[in-house]
This record gives sequence, C-alpha cells and structure tokens, in this order.
Amino acid sequence: MSNYQIPTLPLDFDLETKKVFKKTVAANKALAELNGVSETIPNEEIILNTLSLQEAKDSSAIENIITTHDELFSSDSIAKQFTSFAAKEVYNYSSSLKFGFELVRKIGLLTSNNIIEIHAVLEETRTGFRKVPGTSLKNDQTGEVIYTPPQSFKEISEHMNNLENFINDSELSDLDPLVKLAIIHHQFESIHPFYDGNGRTGRIINILYMIKEELLHLPILYLSRFINQNKAEYYRLLQYTRDSNEWEDWILFILEAIEKTSVQTISIIKGIKSLMQTYKEKIRSELPRIYSQDLINNLFKHPYTKIDFLVQDLSVSRQTASRYLDQLVELNLVHRQKIGKENFYINIALYQFLNEATQLHKLNDE
Repeated sequence: MSNYQIPTLPLDFDLETKKVFKKTVAANKALAELNGVSETIPNEEIILNTLSLQEAKDSSAIENIITTHDELFSSDSIAKQFTSFAAKEVYNYSSSLKFGFELVRKIGLLTSNNIIEIHAVLEETRTGFRKVPGTSLKNDQTGEVIYTPPQSFKEISEHMNNLENFINDSELSDLDPLVKLAIIHHQFESIHPFYDGNGRTGRIINILYMIKEELLHLPILYLSRFINQNKAEYYRLLQYTRDSNEWEDWILFILEAIEKTSVQTISIIKGIKSLMQTYKEKIRSELPRIYSQDLINNLFKHPYTKIDFLVQDLSVSRQTASRYLDQLVELNLVHRQKIGKENFYINIALYQFLNEATQLHKLNDE
C-alpha cells in the first residue's frame, strides 16, 4: 500500500525535461489544429452535443459503466426516459460537462465550488467533499488496498484549495499549460475528494482547464477514449508517480493522450463536416422548398431530432415540421423510430459514421 504524501503545488523541481518539452510541442500543435478545425463548423452545438456524448460514453466506460450507441440514441434525455441505467449515467456526464463549460466560459475560473457543482450534476446529489473516513482505492481483482487518499474533511479541503490556486493563478507556475494539466489531473485523482465519481469529475476538469486556458474554445477533446484503451497503463502510472515521485512518464502519457486524441477528433469533425455537405447538396437538390442551413444544423446537432426540435430551430408549425421530417424519411436521410409516445428521427449517416469512427480508432490504437 502507498504512503504517498500529497505535495503542495507548484512542485519544487524541474518537470520540463527534454522528452517532455518535445512532446509538449507536438501536443500543442495537434491541439491548435483541432481548435482551428472546430471553428469551421457553422453551429457550435453540432460538435458540442455529438462529441460531449461520445466523451461521456468513453469516460463512463472507464468506470465500467458500459452502454452502446443504440442505447444512447434510443434514450430521450429531455423527457428523462432512458433505455438503461448506464445510458442515464452517460447523459448525466454529458450534462455536467456542458454545465461546467458554461460556468468556465462565463467566469473564466475553475474553483473548488465549481467542481462541487459539476459533481452534483454528475451524481444528482450534492454531498460535497468527503467528511467520513474510510475511503481507499483497491485492486479490482485482489481487493488489495493500493492507495489511501486523505481521510479528513480538513485535509481534503486544504489540498483542494491549493489545487484551486494552482489551476487559476498563472503566476504560481510558468509551466506549459498542458504539463500543468497532467499535474492537476494526478493531484485531483490523488486527493479523491468525493465519495464517488472522482474519475469522471477529474476527466471533466481536464477539458474545462483547456477551455479556461483558451487552448480550446469548445470542450471537444475527449481524452477518455485514449485512457480507456490504455487503462492498465493509466492506473499503473498514477500509482508509479505516487510511489517514486518520478513525474516524467506520467506527463508523457497525458501529452500522448492529448496529441493522439486531437488527431482523432480532427478526423471526426472533418467527417461530420463532409456529411453535412452531402446532406446539404441532397436536400437542396431533391427538396429545395424545405432546404435551409437551419435545417441542416438541426439534423446534425444530435444523431436524432424530433418535431419539437424543428419547431424551435426553424420557427415553423408542428404540421410543417412533421411534413419536413416525413420528406426526409422518404429521401432515406433520417429513420423514424418511436420512443415512448414520440417519434424520433435518426440521422442515419451521422449515426453510422460515429459508430464506424469509434471502431476504426479502436483498431488503429491496438
């Protein structure tokens, strides 16, 4: 069992080794390209909704909350009708990510109170930081305790206050923000401030920190897929860093995750943009009377739409919205599916693309 003493930040030794510096340059370059590509999509909700749901799915899978695209897209998050408990948990994650994004975009900070609020959306309960001792991290197979985080509320609060200062006060450290992100993530997971949901909350903090530092203008870099595909190494390096106080391998792992995930996300965004152009051309050619950019945006804001969404986005009557969707069904651009008492209309090409992109990137990383 580790007797790790959580350090006060900033760390008092050099972390930007030659290897780290070289990898930081590559990660920043890929991230900047992703940020640029994301700005070419005409409506931010298109990639925000689609990619945040993918991030939620992958992040939840790390905690063995497993769902499928079918379960997700067959759930109605607005009516709170979910096909499974896992689908509900994934939607909670997506909601907490978007909630955190709006907070950080509004105030430009990421405070302990913000983190508690984000966690409350995720877990649907406002328990705050742990107050009762007894939490430990165990090996799933053997049950052996591998790490015991701080036990007292006072100690947890002190570490979180220090982490809050490190996140928000740029004068405390001149490290590259991506190196700081690696430290922030390790520190948060080591503090383990909540009874449950620490891993998912920590991964939301990763994304929001990049927003705060203006490395991204939208929370679309989902590191969870990389972490899930390298789960054993992720947990090994978390503990190795605690045991050895050697940070280089951990930082390199996070930088590799940022670089690879940026490249994959660029590919996904370009694919979505290409599909949007295909739909645009087909609707403009085959259904010119109903064509509008607002209609295209609506069809790609989420893998499914419904009459109410069209009424709201296009400012048309329910009868007109229903007629538009019936015509799109006939053109085989959307598929009608009844969920509960309502009809939902699945964007066939987008749905297939997201499924295929997930499988392709999984194969490429194996």
